[in-house]
Amino acid sequence: MSHRRRRFAMFYALTALGALGPGCSQSTPAAEPKDAPPVAAKGEPVLVELFTSQGCSSCPPADALAEKLAADRGLVVIARPVTYWDRLGWKDTLAREENTTLQRDYARRGLAGQNGVFTPQMVVDGAYGAVGSRAADVASGVKRYSAKGDATIRVAPAEAGGYSVNLGGTAAGKAELVLIAVTCKVAVAIGTGENGGRRVTYTNVVRAERKLGEWSGGKGGVALAASQLKVAGADRYAIVLRQPGGGKVLAARWIG
Repeated sequence: MSHRRRRFAMFYALTALGALGPGCSQSTPAAEPKDAPPVAAKGEPVLVELFTSQGCSSCPPADALAEKLAADRGLVVIARPVTYWDRLGWKDTLAREENTTLQRDYARRGLAGQNGVFTPQMVVDGAYGAVGSRAADVASGVKRYSAKGDATIRVAPAEAGGYSVNLGGTAAGKAELVLIAVTCKVAVAIGTGENGGRRVTYTNVVRAERKLGEWSGGKGGVALAASQLKVAGADRYAIVLRQPGGGKVLAARWIG
């Protein structure tokens, strides 16, 4: 069996059995069956974005799934709470209008799988959409529609502090390099609305995004100063290379 097929067989198995541990620990790896290969030991990480809302009663199972998937070292899982459920009487404390705009851009450009603007939705590498609580559909999208390694991101500590971000590969047109700041875990007590009275934990919640530069293929890179990794409330950072306006994600990687 090829490494790619073994990797996604492992993905399906861990998802079905609930064996994946908490998604924010960078020092404690997820438990794995002794006879199974390491998850994503090779290959480029895949970006999985969860569009969710505190006002959506269907979202907590997807939020819980995102927490499990975040333990997979081959996935960069981030949560993007949206604003359009706020009209029902509970204002999402983590929502950003930029998240809503990105989801609409994805829908406008079209996604394989489940297209449209709805919650919960998981989007794989800007190319495939699935109902966010359907683990098998998400796994299928990761297997079939994730970027194939045409572009790469490598991050290394710089001697003067901060990090050196190096890019390589090919691109069809311009892409933008984006720094995404997240909070690893946020537990929210929801007061009213469809989830009123519930306490929900959100994983890798986007706090801020910053464009670092553009890329059109070949070798490139940027210097990432330590001061850029001091966003208020954030404790983890990802680098994403994506086509602008809700286009395909070419590469993604956590820093550290």
